[in-house]
Amino acid sequence: MKEKQRSTPVELSLFSDEEMSATQHPSRQSPEPVSQTATAEPDGRFDALFSRLAQSEFRSSFYLNAADKAYIARKGWDKIRQGAAETIARRLAPAVISNDGRQTPMRHGVFPPFIAQHATGCCCRSCLLKWHGIPKGRALTAGEQAYLTDVVMEWLRRHV
Repeated sequence: MKEKQRSTPVELSLFSDEEMSATQHPSRQSPEPVSQTATAEPDGRFDALFSRLAQSEFRSSFYLNAADKAYIARKGWDKIRQGAAETIARRLAPAVISNDGRQTPMRHGVFPPFIAQHATGCCCRSCLLKWHGIPKGRALTAGEQAYLTDVVMEWLRRHV
């Protein structure tokens, strides 16, 4: 019987060093990471966005239940941020997404950033265009991915 060879894991970087273009939305000009703790003051960079989202009956209906909050507590903020960034890179960043509009689950208890993606309009390329002014048909820049990760993390931090 042939033995299975195990390959050595390779650490990959999710984002290239590409710079943000000058034509991007002003709120994405300098993506600073949001606080990793749930006790820090809210990040004011997203107040205008969250105010607009609050006007949407659909977007404002999302919340974190006890299972979502327990998941965050169990995994920790660093792991949640890493998972959110990976999800955005894999499911939103490509220029063409075959299942666009259906790539982000809405169920509680699966992965809290999925709930936050829906709440913040970061769930599909149509919503990215509507809520964040990020056009379809091209890959997301590293800066846009960082911005979207920050938005998702800030929503989670505010709702935990």
